[in-house]
Amino acid sequence: MSVTHGKMGLSLTQEILSHLGLANKTAAWGTLGTLRTFLSFSADKDVQRLLKAIAGQDPDRALPGSRASPHLGSGVDRIAILDVLTNRSREQRQLISRAFHERTQQGSGSAEDVALEILATRTPPQLQECLAVYKHNFQVDAAEDIKSETRGILRDLLLALAKGGREAYTGIIDYNLAAQDIQALKQAEGPSTERTWVLVFTQRNPEHLVRVLNQYQWYTGHELEKTVRARFHGAACVALLNLASVIRNTPLYFADKLHQALQETEPNYQALMRILISRSETDLLSIRAEFRKKFGKSLYSSLQDAVKGDCRSALLALCRAEDL
Repeated sequence: MSVTHGKMGLSLTQEILSHLGLANKTAAWGTLGTLRTFLSFSADKDVQRLLKAIAGQDPDRALPGSRASPHLGSGVDRIAILDVLTNRSREQRQLISRAFHERTQQGSGSAEDVALEILATRTPPQLQECLAVYKHNFQVDAAEDIKSETRGILRDLLLALAKGGREAYTGIIDYNLAAQDIQALKQAEGPSTERTWVLVFTQRNPEHLVRVLNQYQWYTGHELEKTVRARFHGAACVALLNLASVIRNTPLYFADKLHQALQETEPNYQALMRILISRSETDLLSIRAEFRKKFGKSLYSSLQDAVKGDCRSALLALCRAEDL
């Protein structure tokens, strides 16, 4: 499939998603409508199917003898796209739209995404070593490149993480500070309040932040991620959602990244190697467990099925074993 065809399929899917959200009220005939809630619904699975269909790789559909749409490349599986988007309720389509937007905005190999992954998940000694090697190899501080290549809250987040100023956990629970942070994030809605998000997400220790995330939902009735999606857009939104994911469950964050790398048209070998190598001495067993739990298939089998070429044996060796 050509790049042009992929972009056309992506564009059409985004357009359909936006229009299908217009039916935001119950029809006058109520249960006589033609759509019902899809019982075995999974936004993640639907997004994966849409992306595969756009790439002409949907495993569940074929186009025997059908004529290509004038708006799509011949490799795009338009039947699969329509099957998903015309068989989900309004609420389900909104969840698909949000997940689809985040997935296509983020990608799994963008420079910003990789920078955030490294800055947010390395220990202080590891981070200092990474920054030192970066300066040695490129003759410039990573902070200078961040300043020149990013902007807005994304730049502020990356710079704050690069400073490595996150508080260490002392074993003492500061309930008052948690309440203050929750209140500050609830009130940080204006254009001049972005600094509050940067401060809380990059300075507080992980144990404190888990408490803030959990109690935020208790106080407001919804997850903090919902506020992030409503408050921020584009790269800043993706960065904050990734940080929240790292804070909540770092092994699950990496399991999601590995799964995404395996779902691309061609497996993202750089992402697979980076994650498996960097986590093989820390928490890869936990990542394997989270992968199996969420996706119903072991990481080892997923690598066996998707990865080809010379690095296949190396990646399988790093993964080590099957999880039954």
